[in-house]
Amino acid sequence: MEQYLSVKNVAKYFGKFQALNNINFDVNEGEFVCILGPSGCGKTTLLRVIAGLESQSEGTIQQNNNDISLLPPDQRDFGIVFQSYALFPNLTVKDNISFGLKTRKQNRNEIDSRVDELLKLVGLSDHINKYSAQLSGGEQQRVALARALAPSPGLLLLDEPLSALDAKVRQHLRLEIKNLQKQLGVTTIMVTHDQEEALTMADRIILMNNGVIEQEGSPQDIYSKPTTAFSANFIGTTNLFKAKKISSNSIEIHGSVLECNDNINDDVSTVTIRPEDIKISDSGEGKNILSGTIKELEFLGSNIRGHIEVNFESDKAIVLCNFAAEFIQNKNIQTNASINISLQPHAIKIVKE
Repeated sequence: MEQYLSVKNVAKYFGKFQALNNINFDVNEGEFVCILGPSGCGKTTLLRVIAGLESQSEGTIQQNNNDISLLPPDQRDFGIVFQSYALFPNLTVKDNISFGLKTRKQNRNEIDSRVDELLKLVGLSDHINKYSAQLSGGEQQRVALARALAPSPGLLLLDEPLSALDAKVRQHLRLEIKNLQKQLGVTTIMVTHDQEEALTMADRIILMNNGVIEQEGSPQDIYSKPTTAFSANFIGTTNLFKAKKISSNSIEIHGSVLECNDNINDDVSTVTIRPEDIKISDSGEGKNILSGTIKELEFLGSNIRGHIEVNFESDKAIVLCNFAAEFIQNKNIQTNASINISLQPHAIKIVKE
């Protein structure tokens, strides 16, 4: 894959406040990258800097081997879709989509052909003469997407494009956007605070926290190999514990010594264990077996999450553990029942604080 966008040493200050601190990443041609993080982490500021809507205080941005760091937005090759759709209420769907093409002085036949093509792509051919007020939220967002794609930009920027929609529409539209992006092969950067959105749509996730990149990688890597406690906690649900090093492959949590497959370098570290990686041990035999009491069973559809008060050697602590709903029913497991669980060595991951 060829590199399409390169962000180097980018920093952004608002007065004395540093919103972005030494941001470095590349985006390959045709890649779908999600910039993910909590509110206020700098992700939207970063997108606006890439678009030229904000100027960076330090660093450079290259697009297709051209330095665009100082170019105004209208001279950068991108289409953008905002959270608020930003459609012109006084224009029809057709006129909204063709707006950018008219400003580029394209002839009417070319414009009509392009609008028809895009409306077919986003499934709105029957809505060509409607106004935005006559459309649902999902339809408005599709029109905004078609308008951004109309001039065939090299880069598509999406700023929280689905957050104003209800859950069902959001789920449907994220699949549509991903399929459309694949079909067109357009390089795309999407900003979101929704971890599920990032995990299902991105080829690669850039996870941000407090103006810096916390971790970067494929959705699978970020989920299964978090490098920091923030990454583990922000993406999915996890159990975090302070642990003391006993040997290169064993740790102590609340006085209980447990085997661990990860390399343990520091004397004190943080470990993460995903709820789905914790197994029930009917026999009470095996590695890293701990006994506990089920304090709460949380219904999550196909899964049930147990909140288990575990008896570590020197203390008690709640451990979250996912069970299949069928397993709970078959075994007739109830709250306040005693249970043995196994914190399997391969599931215990060492992360930075």
